[in-house]
Amino acid sequence: MNTPLRITAFAAGLAATFGLALGVGHATGSAPSPKPAHGTHAGHTEESDGGGAEHLPGGLQVSERGYTLSVENPFVTAGSPTDLRFRILGSDGKPVTAYQPQHEKDLHLIVAPRDLSTFQHLHPTLAADGTWSTPTAVPAAGEYRVFADFTPAGAAEGLTLGADLHAAGDLRPAPLPETGRTVTVDGYTVTLGGDLTPGRSGTLTLSVSRDGKPVTDLQPYLGAYGHLVALRAGDLAYLHVHPDTTTPGPEIGFTTTAPSSGSYRLFLDFKHQDTVRTAAFTLSTDGAAAPAAAPTAPAAEHTEGAGGHQH
Repeated sequence: MNTPLRITAFAAGLAATFGLALGVGHATGSAPSPKPAHGTHAGHTEESDGGGAEHLPGGLQVSERGYTLSVENPFVTAGSPTDLRFRILGSDGKPVTAYQPQHEKDLHLIVAPRDLSTFQHLHPTLAADGTWSTPTAVPAAGEYRVFADFTPAGAAEGLTLGADLHAAGDLRPAPLPETGRTVTVDGYTVTLGGDLTPGRSGTLTLSVSRDGKPVTDLQPYLGAYGHLVALRAGDLAYLHVHPDTTTPGPEIGFTTTAPSSGSYRLFLDFKHQDTVRTAAFTLSTDGAAAPAAAPTAPAAEHTEGAGGHQH
């Protein structure tokens, strides 16, 4: 996946643009211990980001560097199961069939509505003819953005392409979800620390606790102890980053630079007791998290299966 919040000192290979990448080492027992990597997974490397080169955040373009995201049917019905099918086309117009695995998968697919109220992180299946497919269902009518985060075989770096998905139904636009700095999901309390400052590197920390006690035995998920995806409100510019920590909690840190002022939705995936959960936050570059009446995360659907997990 590839980036609007640029990763400087750590691994984002969110990895890169909303692309966030960690290698796998050895931890106590049989569980692998993620190791931080450098660069971004969305086509930005640490060197290029730090050097001030001009880059568009990931996911804003349907075509980039000779590759195109082609969605077979961009029109769906809200609430109805659908088989989402798409292809990555090369510069010759033919489907790409060979990829380099990133975070244990050849391709990561993110689906999010324009109001950023929900989030799906899916892992589709690749057919021999280059067609990717995954079962999914969007919960409400509206405009959605589909992000494909991948690295073609032989490519020096990955990229994130984005395309629109239109869901028919009873459209009820909603403002950006309010969260505050603490949310709860499935009995876990996740607290956000740090700020986003445009053009300046900073650290975001996410601490996980349960029943008032810090969780110190998070499990690796896709080669990392946590995955963070950040989407910029307004245009859904995308960043997927991975933590620079190699310990299983309770705190996970991410070094980031916001590409512009504004509000961002942050989606943290973490795994504990063999289940992946997602905590979502709304954070503005003025340092304020959108207030909430109670520290409860927005309603989210979470399922595990061949297609990945949904939120």
